[in-house]
Amino acid sequence: MKLLKITLFATLLFTILGCKNEKKETELATNTTEKEIEESIKVIPITHGTLVLESNSEIIYVDPTGGSEAFEGQKSPTLVLITDIHGDHLSVSTLEALSLTNIKIVAPKAVTDKIPSTISNTVVTLNNDETIEHNSIKIEAIPMYNLRQEALKFHTKGRGNGYVLNINNERIYISGDTEDIPEMRNLKDIDKAFVCMNLPYTMPVESAASAVLDFKPKVVYPYHYRGTDGLSDVNLFKEIVNKANKSIEVQLLKWYD
Repeated sequence: MKLLKITLFATLLFTILGCKNEKKETELATNTTEKEIEESIKVIPITHGTLVLESNSEIIYVDPTGGSEAFEGQKSPTLVLITDIHGDHLSVSTLEALSLTNIKIVAPKAVTDKIPSTISNTVVTLNNDETIEHNSIKIEAIPMYNLRQEALKFHTKGRGNGYVLNINNERIYISGDTEDIPEMRNLKDIDKAFVCMNLPYTMPVESAASAVLDFKPKVVYPYHYRGTDGLSDVNLFKEIVNKANKSIEVQLLKWYD
């Protein structure tokens, strides 16, 4: 009888421990899966308004500038996005140096008009409020323009594009050169946002922070913040945003040497 009791107890103990281990393994697998989803889009700052977005299937160059040397060590692009005609966004010499013959380049008409046909055999014009798909990525063109009277000459409405990208169930906003326009403030369900802030060309940090507090991205990256008087105070931007809303993560990356 004692032997039977000991056997039954051992069996019960083994079953309990087995369930606990199985639960831990399930939790670990779930956490790993969540982490993989969270890290599915890698953000690589290059300089100023130039960046690389890397997913498991796509390498996106945004406003490539700086020559091929700026992209040393980076994977070759599968898609190029360009926001505007100015030299810190459109660099024909960089496009030529990157060997983009079979790579799709998406840009507004003001930009595609300036891209020689020898650079790529797939240059796609996408204007404000238009949408296209590239493989599994949905690309929405968002207006970008100035509001302040003294800055209207820099970026007129309809010429350049901001972008909202839908990649792996993440919505990523790239502002381009803009102020805190209604189209930005009214964005919904943004996971990652790249928001410019440099005077006199775009907007002050206070306006950028105000817009971010309106559309509430999960993570915001201040970028494109070099102006005529040096670099904008991105630490102040972070302070303003997090004082009003601690749930918005402000990521300060290295965009300048």
